[in-house]
Amino acid sequence: MSESNEEYIDIPYQQLSVEVLQALIEEFITREGTDYGVHEYSLEQKVAQVEKQLSSGRAFIAFDPVSESCSVLLRENR
Repeated sequence: MSESNEEYIDIPYQQLSVEVLQALIEEFITREGTDYGVHEYSLEQKVAQVEKQLSSGRAFIAFDPVSESCSVLLRENR
């Protein structure tokens, strides 16, 4: 699912239960792969970073009606 070339429905993250939001964030983090940077971050730190991106609008929850799935996506050019 890519913001630029597929249809999706933007779901306000505040409308999701804590459990569902946590699961979506953790799935997003784990699909991003291994850290290769200088700093290693714990899962809790990474979750906090994604939550900050959601609250600032840099990331959003996208629902794909074709696959009937949700994902965290980063907004381009923000």
